Amino acid sequence: MSKKKKEVVTSTGVVVKPKPLGLRIRNNFGYYIMFIPVLVFLIIMHYWPMLGVRYSFYDYYVVRQPQWVGLKHFQTMFSLPQFWTAFGNTLVLSIMKLIITTASSVVVSLFLNEMGNLFAKKALQTVIYLPHFLSWAVTAAIFTLLLSASSSGMVNGMLHEWGFLAEGQSIRFLETPSMWRPIFYLINIWKETGWGTIIFLATLSGINPELYEAADIDGATRLQKIRYVTLPALGNTILTVIILNLAKVMNMFESVFVLYNASVYTVSDVISTYIYRQTFGTAVANYGYSTAVGLFKSLVGCFLVLVCNWLSKKVRGRGIV
Repeated sequence: MSKKKKEVVTSTGVVVKPKPLGLRIRNNFGYYIMFIPVLVFLIIMHYWPMLGVRYSFYDYYVVRQPQWVGLKHFQTMFSLPQFWTAFGNTLVLSIMKLIITTASSVVVSLFLNEMGNLFAKKALQTVIYLPHFLSWAVTAAIFTLLLSASSSGMVNGMLHEWGFLAEGQSIRFLETPSMWRPIFYLINIWKETGWGTIIFLATLSGINPELYEAADIDGATRLQKIRYVTLPALGNTILTVIILNLAKVMNMFESVFVLYNASVYTVSDVISTYIYRQTFGTAVANYGYSTAVGLFKSLVGCFLVLVCNWLSKKVRGRGIV
């Protein structure tokens, strides 16, 4: 018995039968040719390296052949307090950064949306967008100079001039554990808020003006219109942005790597920087252990993607994958 071909119903209600696979390939042969370089790149850069996951179960040093050790590296990893410190820091820094930068983007978007002067609005948008285009290396260099404990540090210099610090005293902003996280969050706000406002401004521009007209008729003030019209309209977008970014909380590296130092490892070390130090910070690195930590990070990231995909279906009606 021949298998019945699946029929496709178009948006106009017309029922059509799909063309044979061979005919579709011939008709779109040019597109397949153009896709080949992309496919090769994906295989070489993303899938081929996955074969190295097997070294999670080996003692792998460059100077000798890999030796099978089973789950030894995972047992070691879960028994080390440094690993759990890095894991906890990864979750705290990523989630707090996501919440804070999203909140700041919403506030700035509301402010820009309420501005009546179009020229001033465009100028301010440009100014707050610019930090996003700076690399994290440049950003770290700028704030290291500003917060330096030496005489060249602008913040310490101003505190000396204003009499808040005595001669010879200085505040080590980036070397004090209690100060590092707040400074890290402030730097992220400065760098990423402008870029984050793009999505929210697009949502605000799509709000029905009749809602504001109805609010005016009811005698609502500007703050009341923001509270009862604007923020509810932004609610779904805010939730969507948070859900989509939750899947990336384990990928934090560059922003921490360029700002942290040995004095603040307890509050700044994340999984990626921990892997980096285990790989390149020792005289004879055990690549098997580094691979095991990387595999654990990938598994947690995969779990978060699945959770975010489930949440996205609940909130948006469609998944992210």
